[in-house]
Amino acid sequence: MTGLEITLLYLLAAVLGVVTCRLLKLPPMLGYLCVGVVIGPNALALSKNVEGVQHLGELGVVFLMFVIGLEFNLPKLRSMRKHVLGLGSLQVVLTMLLGTAAMVLLNDRLPDLWDMDWKAALTLSGAMAMSSTAIVVKLMVERLEMESEHGKRVMGVLLFQDLALVPLLVLVPALGASAQNLAAALAMAAVKATLLIAVLLVGGQHVMRRWLTLVARRKSDELFVLNLLFITLGLAWLTQQAGLSLALGAFIAGMLISETEFKHQVETDIRPFHDVLLGLFFISIGMLLDWRLVLQNWGLVLLLVLIPPLLKVALITALTRGLGGSSGVALRTGLYLGQAGEFGFVLLALAGENSLVPPALLNPILAAMVLSMVVTPFVVMYNNAIVLRLVSTEWLQQSLQMTQIARQSIKVSRHVIICGFGRCGQNLARMLEGEGIPYLALDLDPDRVRQAAAAGHTVVYGDSGRLQALMAAGLARASAVVVTYLDEPAAFKVLACTQSHTPEVPVIVRTQDDHSLEKLQAAGATEVVPEAIEGSLMLASHALALVGVPMRRVIRIVQDQRDARYNLLRGFFHGADDDSVDALEHERLATVTLPATAAGQRLSGFALGSVRVLSLRRSHGMTVPADGSTLLEAGDTLVLSGKAEALALAEQRLLMA
Repeated sequence: MTGLEITLLYLLAAVLGVVTCRLLKLPPMLGYLCVGVVIGPNALALSKNVEGVQHLGELGVVFLMFVIGLEFNLPKLRSMRKHVLGLGSLQVVLTMLLGTAAMVLLNDRLPDLWDMDWKAALTLSGAMAMSSTAIVVKLMVERLEMESEHGKRVMGVLLFQDLALVPLLVLVPALGASAQNLAAALAMAAVKATLLIAVLLVGGQHVMRRWLTLVARRKSDELFVLNLLFITLGLAWLTQQAGLSLALGAFIAGMLISETEFKHQVETDIRPFHDVLLGLFFISIGMLLDWRLVLQNWGLVLLLVLIPPLLKVALITALTRGLGGSSGVALRTGLYLGQAGEFGFVLLALAGENSLVPPALLNPILAAMVLSMVVTPFVVMYNNAIVLRLVSTEWLQQSLQMTQIARQSIKVSRHVIICGFGRCGQNLARMLEGEGIPYLALDLDPDRVRQAAAAGHTVVYGDSGRLQALMAAGLARASAVVVTYLDEPAAFKVLACTQSHTPEVPVIVRTQDDHSLEKLQAAGATEVVPEAIEGSLMLASHALALVGVPMRRVIRIVQDQRDARYNLLRGFFHGADDDSVDALEHERLATVTLPATAAGQRLSGFALGSVRVLSLRRSHGMTVPADGSTLLEAGDTLVLSGKAEALALAEQRLLMA
């Protein structure tokens, strides 16, 4: 196959894999892994160039580590030090110690089944200590659990795992040295890493800031992106030349940039390279999997899928409980972190390159890691049922939580339930207090709840997406429900709960823009407040007032737009910077100048479908009302509103009149 054919093959396979995972609501990472298995040399063998893909995959790891370094900062580490340096460090260290000891013991007792020395055992225990940041964080964001008790602990452990990967990237290649040179290789690797990191971090931040400032002053996006690629790959090459890994240099590059004011711009620019190349890395990992060996060793694969994750869950649960977490929180933390992670694949690939893991064991281990990640979304989905069944006190604790919510709401009626007590929720609460209207706020951040309650606000800890919490908050007696956070999946949960039990209670939903306005209204939202449109209304009202328009007329104009559900403001003319995949689903405006053949026809004669005609401007400049009976003239310009695909079809019909 030619290079172009191979590229097209990988792209097609990757698209199909990711689309399938999206339909099944699974992480795209699993789609890449499955694609690698299917097209690899051990299955359909559609491509023989495994090494080429693996080289591209290495670049994916480089950009993954660059992003991790970019997100690393000392203030974040200090704010989570209890969970990061406490629970996180204990989890990684104890998993590696116990895992290494268990694998060495297994090698002594069952050498025919588990042929592995202590160096391979140490490497695999490091991979076992890792969990999937991509899968777990995505699931917690969707379930609004980032600020929950178990969510904070999970994030602390994941952050320490990211940090622990750095010394492991130094350790694993050194372990590949011969027994006679092992001590010297480890010492030399440690010295090289220490010197290189010290040199880069001591003066590197100053140099990096000065250099990026010079580049930014040229005001060229292409030049800025080229410099990012050069810096990332250049530092990765430098660490490789020093006998260390490519990923370590990329991590250092990310750390250097994270301390500059260009951090957020860099995150935006590097994301496409990171995602695509990381996908190729997972494809290359999938190509290593030989399904024949997996079937031959299905018993071992089954044991590896069950035993290491269960032991990991038990260890994390015990550590969390020992560090002060409740039984339910401890078990949830363990369930969320029991699977293998993407960094485990990085270490496994590095171990394979250095011939640390026997090939006969590499495939069963790889298959078990993939399967543990496939199972994770289902474990998280049913974690509450698992915890209720295994922890006898959890039901009582949840009942007490509902009782605390009910105690706050039992004496009030015709109150407003505020879902989320962030800045928007707090401002709403102050206005309601000023008008003497009772309210009850539900929030999942225990620190915020504690401080706000101490200040006299009526706020309790609870998940507004759960029907039990809403009912305990007095949903049946409430005068309104207001969703104040910018999380559409969570808003749909609230709407489903209210519609199923109290459809007569009005629900007001806050959104970022008008993308899902109709869907939210169809789901039961009485009012939807898009921030982008409301911001433009406020800006316009101030501008109108300042140029002399009477305030009464300004208020009427703004209110007319709200009464019309923002119909005239929903579309906008898109520019080059608006043409993202997500923007294609937004309503937009377009202008069409009619040809001479359209003269004398009526608008009603064109099948424009869902596209609306907002205005009609004659060739001499006059704007006239546009309805189905309007006679068209040559040179008329129509302003159309609709989604991109419908607009393109309508424009084609008008121009072919």
